[in-house]
Amino acid sequence: MEIIDPHIHMVSRTTDDYERLAFAKVVAVSEPAFWAGFDRTGVDSFRDYFRQLTEFEPMRAAKYGIQHYCWMCVNAKEAENVELSREVIAIIPEFLDCPTVLGIGEIGLNKNTPNELVIFEEQVQLALEHDQIILIHTPHLEDKKKGTLMIIDALRNQGVAPGRVLIDHVEEHTVKAVLDNGFWGGMTIYPISKCSPKRGVDILERYGTERIMVNSAGDWGHSDPMNTHRTLMEFLRRGHSKAEAIRVFHDNPCRFFAQSPKWKIAPILAD
Repeated sequence: MEIIDPHIHMVSRTTDDYERLAFAKVVAVSEPAFWAGFDRTGVDSFRDYFRQLTEFEPMRAAKYGIQHYCWMCVNAKEAENVELSREVIAIIPEFLDCPTVLGIGEIGLNKNTPNELVIFEEQVQLALEHDQIILIHTPHLEDKKKGTLMIIDALRNQGVAPGRVLIDHVEEHTVKAVLDNGFWGGMTIYPISKCSPKRGVDILERYGTERIMVNSAGDWGHSDPMNTHRTLMEFLRRGHSKAEAIRVFHDNPCRFFAQSPKWKIAPILAD
């Protein structure tokens, strides 16, 4: 069946990975802006990176019949540098009209610091001013629940419509708060951290398939673009129907991303 990976960092993957994804019937990928593996020192480094996301990666993906979409932001790891972050925020509007840019993301928190929160709120405001949907990074490990609740409070305070926000990297201790508050949730399936395929399917069975999606992240760390598929296989192995699988692994991303007029893929199933 055709699937969509709603959060995968293809700049950190080889072209062979595009071929693997194509063989696995991935029809589209969504790539949030993120950390380069090191802290960048100037705004022009971000501008070149944004050009890579909007110009080069769509061409690389198209050679394998995959639609490539992306997001613009200052990521949480580099948001501690407020001065540089504000310089980057100032150039983001240059890229928002690009035909494959879906919105602002992945913004969020890394260590839940005051500076990170300031830059998060400023980028939420940017999204509101430009009518953009939002994709959010939540912290890892012991800071995740605290950071997720901080993010939810900040979004409420800024009056953001929760249906226009995807809060990513949810786990067992954060998914309920995300869904109960009306946001979309994303589960990242990693080989050694975040959710495993079995844990991901456990979460789907406990909390349902509405407003939730599955991704592989595929970033600089130990990750695997096939983990979305491994979760799909575990979901089907447990006896869930193909229609349910289509909803989670194809149609849910379509319905969230379709809030951007640039998204071109329709859901397979009727509402």
